[in-house]
Amino acid sequence: MVKHAQGRLEALEQQMLAVLETWSMREVAIALMALRGVKLIAAMTILAELGDLSRFESAPQLMAYLGLVPSEHSTGQKKKRGGITKSGNGHVRRVLVEAGWSYRFPARKTAALQRYAEKTSDEVQEIAWKAQKRLCMRYRHLLLKGKLKVEVCTAVARELTGFIWAIACEVMKKRGIKTITKTKAA
Repeated sequence: MVKHAQGRLEALEQQMLAVLETWSMREVAIALMALRGVKLIAAMTILAELGDLSRFESAPQLMAYLGLVPSEHSTGQKKKRGGITKSGNGHVRRVLVEAGWSYRFPARKTAALQRYAEKTSDEVQEIAWKAQKRLCMRYRHLLLKGKLKVEVCTAVARELTGFIWAIACEVMKKRGIKTITKTKAA
């Protein structure tokens, strides 16, 4: 059964690679694969489910759309934060939390990650490396604070979403497509 399932997975990945060659979001998918924990299936799932990520004005807006932000119960002066809202696309949220598990190991540039990164621009590579350093550190920090591993991975997934948004906007900018990101008022 395991060998049969592996064969089906490999066949599916081959079909996805064939589709990727002609997909309008090809460049963004390849750029997302420079991130640790985001490979072909995860990148294509994120983009197929969400479409153009630059339509979100900011990374926190995308995080909220995916339900990765804490809920809040407020009355008067009291504010109480709860678990994540779980609103929005649960499929993408699950993929991101699964990707978050890969940040439990120390940051390093593996040969496989380097091969994916070489297919992207220097800016995307810089974002991916910054993400890896920050998220590995974040994972360790939250674990040392006594958080549960599942909560830590959800928090890492929330921050990973911000880096995914940044990479998507960077690729769209390179392609000459205007994004709708907010600029800070001077």
